[in-house]
Amino acid sequence: MTAPATRIVLVRHGEAQSHVDQVVGGMKGCTGLSELGRRQAAALRDRLETSGELAGAHLLYASTLPRAVETAEIIAPALGVPAVACDEELCELRPGDADGLTWEEFRARYRWPDGADESFYRPMAPGAETWAGFSTRVGAALHRLAGLHAGATVVVACHGGVIEQSFRALGLLSLAPQFNLRIDNTSLTEWARGAGPDDRLWTLARFNDAAHLAGLGTR
Repeated sequence: MTAPATRIVLVRHGEAQSHVDQVVGGMKGCTGLSELGRRQAAALRDRLETSGELAGAHLLYASTLPRAVETAEIIAPALGVPAVACDEELCELRPGDADGLTWEEFRARYRWPDGADESFYRPMAPGAETWAGFSTRVGAALHRLAGLHAGATVVVACHGGVIEQSFRALGLLSLAPQFNLRIDNTSLTEWARGAGPDDRLWTLARFNDAAHLAGLGTR
């Protein structure tokens, strides 16, 4: 009998209220989902309930940021998992002293590094992570989850930056330079790996799957 594949399904959170308010949304600045963000998460929940495409999910993780936790709590009933497991290592880039500032205040107080190499290795503000450090943290977290839950389907409510870093951690793309991907709120990105000796590499099964948002409208 063939052993089941390991599936990691990354769900970007719904629209954040901090985004609407144009505030840097770390632990201080994040206040959860906007009204639109809650409707986006509900649309995903309804889709998953109807399609059953993640009915075999074993666990539901979320970063500890309120926008991700709220998203996970909304979609949890469609997965049938008993609880949401919060994991700090799945958070977005830690913004340090920029946390809670408005975007305008951030731009006035700190200079975003100019060059691609510089921006990857220099923090955005005192006490913040570098993108390189963020990439390493997320990569370690995703591989840890895959190791803990081999053969299982793991759903993770997280962030656009975490999904970007999954391309380095699981897709084996180089650490630098940076790249930009369009990742819609509540979209699904799925990585899968078989259990056989020849299935050591991850396959990108889908990316930015946001079909449930059709007709919902955007800000």
